[in-house]
Amino acid sequence: MRKLVFSTLICCWIAFTSIQAQIATPQPSPGASVSQRVGLVDVKVDYSRPSLRGRKLFGEVREYGKIWRTGANQATKITFSDDVMLNGSKVPAGEYALLSIPNAKEWTIILSKDLKTTEQSYKQENDVVRFTAKPVSLPAKVETFTIDFSDLTTNGGNLNICWENVKTSIKIETDVDKKVMAQIKEKVIDNPTPAAGDLFAAAVYYLDNNRDLPQALTWMNKATETNPQFWQLYQKAKLQAKLKDYKGATESAKKSIELAKAASNTDYVKMNEKLLAEMPKK
Repeated sequence: MRKLVFSTLICCWIAFTSIQAQIATPQPSPGASVSQRVGLVDVKVDYSRPSLRGRKLFGEVREYGKIWRTGANQATKITFSDDVMLNGSKVPAGEYALLSIPNAKEWTIILSKDLKTTEQSYKQENDVVRFTAKPVSLPAKVETFTIDFSDLTTNGGNLNICWENVKTSIKIETDVDKKVMAQIKEKVIDNPTPAAGDLFAAAVYYLDNNRDLPQALTWMNKATETNPQFWQLYQKAKLQAKLKDYKGATESAKKSIELAKAASNTDYVKMNEKLLAEMPKK
């Protein structure tokens, strides 16, 4: 019995030592994750990043007209926290496999509900959406496959697929206005006691989108009637100037400058000074 126990312990020790002794080496296509808030939607991409390593890629290693997992190892996954439009095609909130069919002048982009799909197992019946995108030539070579975001606006941006000398961009659009207006209705318009922060946010949104500026000023006045901050008064000055109340805008901008100097915020001092310089001298 003692011999059996001893032998078992020895085997366990050998197995443990073997596990501990395994050599860790770098992956040829390490995993990566990139996230971006686009408008009010959170977008996340999980993918693997192979490198060229002296290879000629598109048209050779990656044949034109063939389905590609848009990365290496497992299928690339893309997640949207809310509905979006991709190159004009509606995509519901959810997680999808991001596939593509590269060609010299046009790519086909595919989102599949089969998250474990590969080039070999891909079935078109699992497509959620497919659309085309135009590749462009890059002036400098991208050694390691890269997916990133660019050209962000208040309601959209681009998802870029870059490798070798090729960049293919997908336009992301989100319905920000509908969601913001619903929040303004709930938190400001239908609320008998709206918070100062919500009043200010609603006023700035109306200002930025040129919507009912007199109403925006009413909200702004309520938001800043007690202990106004320099950044609030700057927005108030912009709103007043847009309503051609240059006297009021001048007063708000000068007060904003005073408070910004006290807070050692030179950026807002310059922004207010620029606003004052641009206003008609009346």
